[in-house]
Amino acid sequence: MKHFSYSTHLGLLGMAALWGASWPWGRLVAQAMPALAAASLRFGLASLLLLVWLHHSKGLQSLRTLQRRQWLGLAFASSIGVLAYSIFFLLALQKVPAGKAAMVVALNPVVTLLLAVVLFREAANFTMCMGVVLAVIGALYALSGGTWLAMDHPHFGTGEWLLLGCSACWVGYTLVGRLVLTRIDSLTTTAMTAVFGTVFLLTASLLMEGSAAWERLATAPVGAWASLVALAVGATTLAYAWYLEGVKTLGAGAAAAYMALVPVFGLMFSSLWLGETVTPSLLEGGAVAILGMLLMNRGRMQLALKKA
Repeated sequence: MKHFSYSTHLGLLGMAALWGASWPWGRLVAQAMPALAAASLRFGLASLLLLVWLHHSKGLQSLRTLQRRQWLGLAFASSIGVLAYSIFFLLALQKVPAGKAAMVVALNPVVTLLLAVVLFREAANFTMCMGVVLAVIGALYALSGGTWLAMDHPHFGTGEWLLLGCSACWVGYTLVGRLVLTRIDSLTTTAMTAVFGTVFLLTASLLMEGSAAWERLATAPVGAWASLVALAVGATTLAYAWYLEGVKTLGAGAAAAYMALVPVFGLMFSSLWLGETVTPSLLEGGAVAILGMLLMNRGRMQLALKKA
């Protein structure tokens, strides 16, 4: 049992590392490939892997039982969490260093929590509120280059606003899932939103980028192709498998706590692989944001213990 628990924790650590690595991988792809064409290839490959996984778990049979409202919910969630997020993600990484971009991860649970409290009347305590404040301050401090909340500062430009769009899409995807996908298991949700997302991205690429974008893929460097495959296999499929196992074995709260490590890995890998400079504002803001995320998770644990 202890060995199984250790392997689960190692899997969650690997998940955080892969999601952190997705930022420098995305940076390499964004600099060398047309955004929509690359994103459609990423989710196309991920869709194939997820459908194979769904087949082996005998989940494909459950697709027959989905109702029209659930199919529409999956399509809507995919339009936000895959199509829109991918566009913001790759466009932002054309303009912003990957290590800096990874700091936006700290805002995702914050905004999700705030909207969950307002829309769904979820409980919150003082520890969670303190975590929210610290995570927001730390993330914005890192994104704005140490100018605190001065979003009109030269350090806070188009790329940073695109990153906030990433955060908004992730939060929207989470809340849509809460509203319309409650009776669909998480593996089916992930697989089918990836399939819908592939169709959406491919259509958008053909309409907006044209066939010339796909011809440009042939000239992309090997490093960009390797990063694209890593995004599909590692950050989209394998990391999700480890996360799902962590939720199943340890609970959602414990698994979510590992999200605090994503900016750390993002910053580290961006520095090692891309040679990006780690500025004091990134270190200081990142540390405050991570502390805020940890406090939020601690607050959730306190609420869970009270309910128990």
